[in-house]
Amino acid sequence: MKRTVLSAFFVLFTSSFCLAQSFKTEEGKATFYSKVPLHSFEGNSENLTGLINLDDGTIDFYIDLETLDTGNGKRDKDMKLTLETKKYPFAEFFGKLVSDFDPESFSIQDVTVRGTFKIHGEEQEIEVNGTMQMREDGLFITAGWILRLLDYNIEPPKILFIKVDQEQEIKIEALLKPVDG
Repeated sequence: MKRTVLSAFFVLFTSSFCLAQSFKTEEGKATFYSKVPLHSFEGNSENLTGLINLDDGTIDFYIDLETLDTGNGKRDKDMKLTLETKKYPFAEFFGKLVSDFDPESFSIQDVTVRGTFKIHGEEQEIEVNGTMQMREDGLFITAGWILRLLDYNIEPPKILFIKVDQEQEIKIEALLKPVDG
């Protein structure tokens, strides 16, 4: 009887440990901050989808650019035309965790990832700094970087003949849940 209980505990412990090495979300948040002289605005989406595999350190996130919302219908339409979302509907990052992360710690840990960011049909190798925190309800992440529009062959749009700043601040945050079996 004692051996059976120990065996059951071992199986439950090892299976939950193995399951907890991959995490996913379909409800992360992505926000961009944009500036023109005398004005700034932001857009966001609650449809950031991603997967993190702690076994091999791979990270894969994408967002449907049609879901970005600035709170202004005309600006949203212009932004989608600029990004050519009918032709290039997604922005994606695929990379690897290049810094240490301790999944057994519940503290907020600074992390760095390196990989390929793709938007508007163009790819660039980037390095992104952020945080990861193991929590009871999953793996919480934040990250941010500067996206230069011309690096991705995106012509900065104009507002009344004034171009939008070509540097866009990007921030993401998401709570990823363990992937089942």
